[in-house]
Amino acid sequence: MAARNRLPPWHEQIRLSNGREVLIRPIRPADADPLRQGFALLEPDEIRQRFLHAVRELTPEMADKLSRPDAKREFALVAAEPLPPGEALVGAVARAAITDSGREAEFAILVSHYIAGLGLGRHLMRRLVRWAKGRRLERLWGDVLEHNQPMLALATSLGFRREPTQQPGLVRVVLELQPARGTHTHDEPKAA
Repeated sequence: MAARNRLPPWHEQIRLSNGREVLIRPIRPADADPLRQGFALLEPDEIRQRFLHAVRELTPEMADKLSRPDAKREFALVAAEPLPPGEALVGAVARAAITDSGREAEFAILVSHYIAGLGLGRHLMRRLVRWAKGRRLERLWGDVLEHNQPMLALATSLGFRREPTQQPGLVRVVLELQPARGTHTHDEPKAA
């Protein structure tokens, strides 16, 4: 591949099963306005499934915070039109944030109903898993509404297990990425 055709890290152009092309890329500060505009197109159930409660609008402050992840602890990708940030409509957002323990990350994914069911959620989740493994985290987890069967099925198909939460109506899905620090697998020699 010629160097001029290469995309920067974490960028890839993909064709969805409906023929639409989207650019998967890290979120940018210029995406704040398109995030707000796209939020208005979401259905109430989509918002509830992502935020776990009703949210009327994505305020400029919320959009700005979402579009400026802390590079040391957070990772966020968007699936957008193949246009420059700020001009491109954002159809999906996937985020992971390292928790205070420093050993695990919480994820969240929102795929607009306009492009849902086309494999984009799976693709984005795999990218979050890759990022978490690259950071040598032990677990990746997220809380999912128990009636969000598509997300629960996706998580199960990718090897996540379910754990109960103390919040009624929520299920925690957890993917073990590597053994916990201080534990040994059968292949590792134990310290004497």
